[in-house]
Amino acid sequence: MAFVLDPRLQSDTIHVASLSISDLLIMNDCRYPWAILVPRIEGARELHELGPADGEAVWRDVMTVAKALAAKPRVEKINIGALGNRVAQLHIHVVGRKVDDPAWPGPVWGHSPAVPYDGGAEAELVEYLEKACGDGGSCRYP
Repeated sequence: MAFVLDPRLQSDTIHVASLSISDLLIMNDCRYPWAILVPRIEGARELHELGPADGEAVWRDVMTVAKALAAKPRVEKINIGALGNRVAQLHIHVVGRKVDDPAWPGPVWGHSPAVPYDGGAEAELVEYLEKACGDGGSCRYP
């Protein structure tokens, strides 16, 4: 059976790049630089269930994206979470936060309905992350 992205993740996100073991997506919510990493491992549901090599590869992808988002102007804090309460497929949120964002100081997930990008405004974040993370997970800051 081949890896397939959960339909909810597919409808809520925009694909950016394929990293070493994970697909890098951004949440379709213009209020936050919000990345989601989905390991391309069929049936993966929990981080602790991954084997050592896969777990290390996923963590490298998470760190790559976290470092890239932390280097963006106005990002003051990085939130990382793998909840899986609504979408069982393993996915890791990596969110750049600032003290004046709508959900501060609470978590972004579940705070309020997403405000979708419009008119191609997501292109800046997609381009930034492609440049920073798109080379198989080696982080280069634009």
